Amino acid sequence: MARIIDVIEAPDQGAQELVVRVPEVGSGDFRFGSQVIVRESQRAVFYRDGKSLDLFDPGRHTITTANLPILSGLLRMGTGGQDIFTAEVFFANMREFTDMKWGTPEPITLRDTDLGLVRLRGFGQYTMQIADPKRFVDQFVGTQGMYRTGQINDFLRSAIISRMTDMWGENMTSILDLPRLFDELSAAMRATLQDDFTAMGLALKQFRIVSISPTEETAKAIDERASMGAIGDMAAYMQFKTARALGDAAQQPGGAGGTGEGLGLGAGIGLGAGMAGMITNAMNASQGAPQPDGGAPNPPAAPQPPTAPQPPTAPAVMTLEQAAAYVQVSPADIQALIDEGSLQARRIGSQYRIARKAIDDFLAG
Repeated sequence: MARIIDVIEAPDQGAQELVVRVPEVGSGDFRFGSQVIVRESQRAVFYRDGKSLDLFDPGRHTITTANLPILSGLLRMGTGGQDIFTAEVFFANMREFTDMKWGTPEPITLRDTDLGLVRLRGFGQYTMQIADPKRFVDQFVGTQGMYRTGQINDFLRSAIISRMTDMWGENMTSILDLPRLFDELSAAMRATLQDDFTAMGLALKQFRIVSISPTEETAKAIDERASMGAIGDMAAYMQFKTARALGDAAQQPGGAGGTGEGLGLGAGIGLGAGMAGMITNAMNASQGAPQPDGGAPNPPAAPQPPTAPQPPTAPAVMTLEQAAAYVQVSPADIQALIDEGSLQARRIGSQYRIARKAIDDFLAG
């Protein structure tokens, strides 16, 4: 004979349990006169034949036709008027869940007024509460078996990221403005997500953005822009960078053994001597002084036709930064071309390598 459950309760509902089912599996054998004990932080939803029928508020309840009007009418027709019936009870946890977290699984690519394209990650926290137990049990527990916060967190996080991507895409100006807008963005996200949570039988109580951080490539672009702002005179900065690059190249060994070192040293000495000679000649010419060989000042040299610009040189396989320098754009622009499939690249570990031929083919159209 089936065991009759005279007391229906869930006294040990854990802090992470959204819903507790009585019995845990199958259907329970109840009868009119059984006691249903619902604690202050709970609501009890009766189920029979896959349908939610009645809802109990906190307190001690005796199952009668008076407090189970929907269920009792169906039961008496389905059981021939007997007092014993089979059903399930879901105890919904009505406490506020404060340990919910969200984060972007992949960076979000956005347009930026200062940097062109940026890729951002974000994470934060939110709190929620079951607002409509019957709707929540119907939509999530009854069909998807979601009993704990960990089981529903991934589902809610996908809704959050979808709404956040849309909101950032419509309102993004510059990543440099985001830190002072965390409170405003958090409030806007809470208002945007409220209808989504309500449709699931939930209430979004608080939403907080803890951090919005750029990817490594975007951070480098921000550092470069900060350096440019600190320098001020961009033309002078580029001259300085070119001179330093020439000096560094002269100090690099040109090959293996002493021959390479000699070539590097010779290149450095030749470059220094050439620059010194150019400065000396320019000063002598401006003062009418004789040339080093004792003769009269040399007449002005005839103007030379302009030389054709030489194409930039680059290795056959390049990093993001080398490719950006080759095309004269930012690394973030190259990353965006790779992400959208316009530029072919090979990812090795966490780094990209791009063939120069792939860049040339892309530029050629």
